[in-house]
Amino acid sequence: METAVTLYLRAALHDPSIERLRLAGPRDRGDIGNVRAGGQLIAIEVKNTTRADTAEHLKQAAQEAANYGALCGVVVQKRRGIGLSTLETVGRQLVQMTLKDFTLLLKEANK
Repeated sequence: METAVTLYLRAALHDPSIERLRLAGPRDRGDIGNVRAGGQLIAIEVKNTTRADTAEHLKQAAQEAANYGALCGVVVQKRRGIGLSTLETVGRQLVQMTLKDFTLLLKEANK
């Protein structure tokens, strides 16, 4: 799923620098790097789990955003019954974030 989301973001944002990040244990910066909003990094955590543990996943995204020096962290959650075989279906996956982070993202985009 990380590869599918990376390819989707590269195409949708016209940015070939977006890449999968390597695991870094307690210093992990998320699953996908070089995604920016108004020049600010966004930490992206990708989840393909049968049960969405939203609270835990958002906590992990927040820690990874701190590790990355990112504006905020978001979770891309695989939707049950929606595949990953095309850019269109990858684009139908869910993005989760806190209202605070959403507000930060909007402020950055509206500068």
